[in-house]
Amino acid sequence: MARLPRLTLPGYPHHVIQRGNNRQAIFSDPADYQTLLDLLDENARRWGVAIHAYVLMGNHFHLLVTPQTADALPQMMQAVGRRYVRYFNDRQQRSGTLWEGRYKSTVIQAERYLLACMAYIDLNPVRAGMVAQARDYPWSSHRHYIGQHTDKCITPHPLVWELGNTPFAREAAYAEWVRTGVGMVQQAALTDTALRGWALGEPDFVAELQKKTQRRVSKSRAGRPVSTPRQDKKQA
Repeated sequence: MARLPRLTLPGYPHHVIQRGNNRQAIFSDPADYQTLLDLLDENARRWGVAIHAYVLMGNHFHLLVTPQTADALPQMMQAVGRRYVRYFNDRQQRSGTLWEGRYKSTVIQAERYLLACMAYIDLNPVRAGMVAQARDYPWSSHRHYIGQHTDKCITPHPLVWELGNTPFAREAAYAEWVRTGVGMVQQAALTDTALRGWALGEPDFVAELQKKTQRRVSKSRAGRPVSTPRQDKKQA
């Protein structure tokens, strides 16, 4: 069966996953993490992509981004991917591929899933048993949103500003959102839709997306979304 093209629509938030080949490590030390962050920042600005959230794990990374044009996200990811592989291979004296094929991504409904996706991204190191709390992990955007660090990569989505009238109120509200956690069903929906390329949102949202592209946006007939509960706030 032919592989579907990626679902990329300007002006919508996209959840992106890039994995290392055969689950191999894509970072060897802090310098590697920082190099990838610098490349993301440089190329996001160059191509017109707002990075709302990220986490860099040992063998993969997640992004939550909004591209300004249809080509912005693939151009950014291609530029970052190629330059980082050259850097990593030269530093490790290796050759060959580093990535597990092309990156995976999909569009999510901002009003319904944006904050949940941010928390899901922040909690990756906690779920992996690497840290006890999201704030303890240095290679994610979480500390930016709770006021512990200023991250030049980050462009907050407008919905983040609605969490409070002051920086302190927004930071406290977001910290509580992440502390409450993302439920297992929502975790699965966020992962599966990104890996499979199906839009994540309510029926009306998915139906409207389908009008904007000839590419099928859902597994079932056009306009039908992945079935998920409205909100599951149990701790992951």
